[in-house]
Amino acid sequence: MNDVQWRIIADWMPELLEAAGITLLITTWSFFLALLIGVTVGTLRSRPLWIGRLLAAYVEFFRGTPLLVQLFFIYYGLAQVGLVMDSWTAAIVGLGLNGGAYISEIVRGSLSGIDRGQYDASHALGMGWFATVTWVVLPQALRIATPPLVNSFSAMLKDTSLVSLLAITEMMNIANQIYSRTFRAFEIFAVVALMYFVMTFGFALLSRRLEKRLALGRA
Repeated sequence: MNDVQWRIIADWMPELLEAAGITLLITTWSFFLALLIGVTVGTLRSRPLWIGRLLAAYVEFFRGTPLLVQLFFIYYGLAQVGLVMDSWTAAIVGLGLNGGAYISEIVRGSLSGIDRGQYDASHALGMGWFATVTWVVLPQALRIATPPLVNSFSAMLKDTSLVSLLAITEMMNIANQIYSRTFRAFEIFAVVALMYFVMTFGFALLSRRLEKRLALGRA
């Protein structure tokens, strides 16, 4: 351990903290897109319509293929057919589409947990399916889904490490730059791992707290 040089981390900490901010920014925008997609897809898949089969294909594709392949296809592959995106847009779209597939299953599962009587009571009041889902069922489902959605945010935060391959200066990209200049792998990647852990553990604590509060609210 005498060969460990933590001073290198002190010298590069401002760049790492700035990269951590970029990581959180990418995660936030990607999660917002994923949430919009997930709620829409999960809600529409709760009805036995033909569109449900198309949406099921989307979900299975993005859950069944590696995220890195999806990012490369969106950034490099689509550019060959004229759909050019900058690295930030490609990262947010890729993470959003991938996360949306997983969130849609969370939403769909939460919707299935709502008592059927909620639908029947709404229909008896003259509310259509869309109004019933929007104003009665979905708010209850999202309350159930809140803890796993927070966990999804944490998972997406970790997945952002892959967007370093799109030349975005998030934490892994900066870590690789520092390593290429200093060749100090132990110190650099230990600190980056700790930074990821601190961020994800904070959201894990939030998820547990929300779960307890929601459980008390249902009691």
